[in-house]
Amino acid sequence: MQAVSAASTHRTASIPARERLIVALDVPDAAAARALVQELGDAVEFYKIGLELAMSGEYFNLLAWLLDAGKQVFADLKFYDVPATVSAAVRQLQKCGASFLTVHGDRAIMQAAAAERGPELRILAVTVLTSLDQEDLTQMGISVDVKTLVLKRAAQARAAGCDGVIASGLEAAEIREALGPELLIVSPGIRPADSTSKDDQKRIVTPGQAFANGADYIVVGRPIRNAARPRQAAESIQAEIAASVR
Repeated sequence: MQAVSAASTHRTASIPARERLIVALDVPDAAAARALVQELGDAVEFYKIGLELAMSGEYFNLLAWLLDAGKQVFADLKFYDVPATVSAAVRQLQKCGASFLTVHGDRAIMQAAAAERGPELRILAVTVLTSLDQEDLTQMGISVDVKTLVLKRAAQARAAGCDGVIASGLEAAEIREALGPELLIVSPGIRPADSTSKDDQKRIVTPGQAFANGADYIVVGRPIRNAARPRQAAESIQAEIAASVR
């Protein structure tokens, strides 16, 4: 397929293979997060911390602890507010050392975030959550299909100055073909080929499929966090990534 071929050539050696796996620390408190990070050890270099930990009162202490441990941090806070408030929030967050921050894909919000991001923080716009499918969009009164909406929001994100997008691996090839190699694509909704878990993710792909379609990073939570041997699960995914991005 032309799209996959184009996707396969965009990757560069600037992203080490072992940094392409981002593990979601969707746990109730910093103690549980630290325990998982310590268990995973050098199998994982990049972590996502989101709204659950933000409500724990320990978010920024944990962020600093992760940085001190030599890890990269993805602040998955999905900012959505009036542009002036988003600007102020990004100015505050960009001092904290996170590598990625999510915002919702509203044009004015994306522009406000991109203008304040600083030299180290990269802004990622959410296209369509991977927990949503076509039926969900229809119920929300959105008449276009999922891929059309994802592509539209990705194009708007690039025009607004964002560094990348959050998008399912199902749409990654179309984004890459339409928008070229520069826009980062971070794909959640990842499930290993042997996964039997049933949860709220609807638009899912395997790690290998995500990278074949042009993703730069994948976000994995439950398949690692809930595994009987989390480190072994992480290393298995790392092996699949290494085979996919040669």
